[in-house]
Amino acid sequence: MQKRYGIHILFILAVCFFAFFVNNGAVHVNSPEARNLVTAREMVEYHNWATPTLNGESRMRNPPLPAWLAAVVEQVSPDNLILQRTVAGGMATLAVFFLYMFAIALTRSKLFGLLSALVLATCFSMVMMGRAIDGYSHAYAFMLGTIFFFYRAAIALRTRWWDFVTAGLLLGLSFLSKGLELFYTLFLPFLVAFFVLYRPSFRHKLWPTVLMLLVGGIVGSVWLWFALRSGAPVEPFMEMNARPWYYYWRFFTESGIWSLFLLTGLCGWCWIRERIALKKEYAFTVLWLLLALLLLTLFPGKSMRYLPSVLIPAALVIGHYVVDIFLRVRDEQLTPVDKIVFRLNAFLPALLSLCVPVALYVMFYSKLGLFLYMLFSFLFLLVSLSIFTGGIKFKPLKVFSGMMVMMILVETFLICHLADTFNNPEKNTIRAVRQMEELRDLPFYHPAGEALRVEVVYEAGRRIVPLDLGSPPSSCSLPAILVSSLPAEQVLPEAWLERIAPRQVGYYDNNSFRSRSSGLLCYVTLLEEREGATE
Repeated sequence: MQKRYGIHILFILAVCFFAFFVNNGAVHVNSPEARNLVTAREMVEYHNWATPTLNGESRMRNPPLPAWLAAVVEQVSPDNLILQRTVAGGMATLAVFFLYMFAIALTRSKLFGLLSALVLATCFSMVMMGRAIDGYSHAYAFMLGTIFFFYRAAIALRTRWWDFVTAGLLLGLSFLSKGLELFYTLFLPFLVAFFVLYRPSFRHKLWPTVLMLLVGGIVGSVWLWFALRSGAPVEPFMEMNARPWYYYWRFFTESGIWSLFLLTGLCGWCWIRERIALKKEYAFTVLWLLLALLLLTLFPGKSMRYLPSVLIPAALVIGHYVVDIFLRVRDEQLTPVDKIVFRLNAFLPALLSLCVPVALYVMFYSKLGLFLYMLFSFLFLLVSLSIFTGGIKFKPLKVFSGMMVMMILVETFLICHLADTFNNPEKNTIRAVRQMEELRDLPFYHPAGEALRVEVVYEAGRRIVPLDLGSPPSSCSLPAILVSSLPAEQVLPEAWLERIAPRQVGYYDNNSFRSRSSGLLCYVTLLEEREGATE
C-alpha cells in the first residue's frame, strides 16, 4: 500500500516538475504578474507589509497573500523571476496533490486518483496558471485543500474536528489570495453537487461546521482589518469584465490535449452512466462541472483565468472515462461504440504528435539546426507510434502515458521556442535606466494626465509618481526623470520649458509580446534647471 503511494507521489512530482518548473522563465512578465511583483518590491523597499502599495498607491482593494509571499521571495532573492514563478509552481503542485487525495477519498481508487491528478497537471490552463505570479495557483491550492478536508470530515462516521479546522484555515487562505472568487466558482458548485447527490448527515457535525466557518472568517478578516485601518476600498469578488453569456462555450479547449477525452466523458453520459461501476461518483463530478460552468456563465464578469474551476471537476470526469475503458478492456466488455470512440480519442493525439516535426521544420528549423531537429522529430514520431499502437490494441494506459510524454517533451524542449513566437524580439525596456549611475538617486515622474502601465513601473525598478504639469515648475524637484508617451518638449508646458532643459535619455519599447500596445512605448527624459532660469 505505502509503496504504491510512494510511486504515485514520485510520478506526480515528476510530471509537475515538467509542467510547472522547467523553462518557467521563458515567457515575459505579463500585467497581473507585474502588479504582484511591483507590490512585493515596494513592501520590501518601503517596509509597508501591512498596507501594500502599487507604485505608491494603496493596493488593499486586492487580497494581499500572493503579494506577501512574493515579498518574502523578493527579500530573499531580489528581482528573481524564476524563483517567484517557482513558488507559483509549488502551489500548483500542491493543488494537484489535493486533487489526488480528494479523488482517492471519493472513489477509493488509487488509479483514478493518479489519472485525475496527472490530467489536471497537464491541462493547458493549469500549466499556464502554475507558471504565473498572479495568485491564482495559491487560491486554487488552498480551495482544493478546503474541499478535500471538508469532504473527508463530512463523510466520516465520527466527528473529525481537525479536518473541519484545517478546511476553515485553508478557506480563509483562499480568501486572502483571491477573495470570494473561488468560493463562488469552485466551492459553491461542489457543495451543491455534494449535498444533492450524497445528502450527508450533519446531525452531529453542526458545531464543527460552525467552527470551520469561524476559522475561515477569522483568517480571511485579516485582509479586511488592514483594509479598514488604511481606509482603502475592498474588492472581495470577481472582476467586472462583462462579456456575453456564451463566452465559455470553448471551455473544453482549455484542457489542451485532453479536450476530446473531456467531451467524450461529458457527451458519453448517455451510455457511460448505465454501465460505470462508480455511478454516483461519476454523476457527482459531471454535476459539479456543469454547475461550475453555469455559475461562471451567469456572472457578468468573465475571464479565462476562472476556467480552472471547471477543469478541476473536468479532470475527474476524464479520470472516470479512462478508468472505465481500462476496466472494460480488462474484462473484455468493450462495445463497438466504445472501440470507435476510444480509437478516435487515441488517433487524434497521435496525429498531432505526428505533425509536430512538420511544424518544427516550418517554424524553428533555423534555430534548432539539423541535429536537434532530427532528435526532436524522432522523439515525437516515437510518441505518435506509441499512442497509435495503444489505440489499435485498446491499451488505454499506453495511450494515456504517451500523451503525458508528449506534454513533457513540449514543456522540456519546445516551450522556449514556442515562447519566442509570442515574445517581442524588439523589446528594449526602461530596465536599462537601472544601470545608469547618474539616474540612480533621481526622482521619477510621469505626466499626471497619462495612464502609466504597471509593466513600465516593474521594468524601471522604482516608483514613477504622477507630476501635475498644471502646477508651477517649482513643484518638481530637479534634477528629475520624466517618463512620457511623447517627447518631453511636446508634453511640458511653455512655462516649464522656460525653466527646465530636457535631455532625452532614451526611447523604450516595453512590449513583452508581439501584440503591441502604444501604452508601453515611452520616452525617458532627464529634466535639469536651465542656466540663469528664474521663477
